[in-house]
Amino acid sequence: MSTLSAKKADLQKSWFVVDLENQVLGRAATEIARILRGKHKAIYTPSVDTGDFVIVLNAEKVRLTGNKLNDKMYYSHSDYPGGLKSISAGKLLEKKPEELIKKAVKGMLPKNALGRQMFRKLKVYTGAEHPHQAQQPRELKF
Repeated sequence: MSTLSAKKADLQKSWFVVDLENQVLGRAATEIARILRGKHKAIYTPSVDTGDFVIVLNAEKVRLTGNKLNDKMYYSHSDYPGGLKSISAGKLLEKKPEELIKKAVKGMLPKNALGRQMFRKLKVYTGAEHPHQAQQPRELKF
């Protein structure tokens, strides 16, 4: 038997919509990353983007367990001396809830060009509306 490797012509990309209302951030992010990578398909190949598109709704209603709202910090640096900035997960959830979801999912994808290509298939929105009705996304429950 030979190992089957996915080709671009073999791929069928589909769209999924996820409602994060009252979902735990980390558990939801792992499932979203799994769909983006394509690990839910039998044709999964690690070196090929076999994943599907994911639309995330109600990003502002996601839950964090424990004291993560206050204790979990996100850092960024401007590459200038003294340019370290930090923001807590609670403040980021108030200010930009989409960024909180994106950071959680991006950390679970490969750190290379393939991971960046997979990350572009993630669409995050606050509220229950999205502009991707034409793609006829299927609802994803977990």
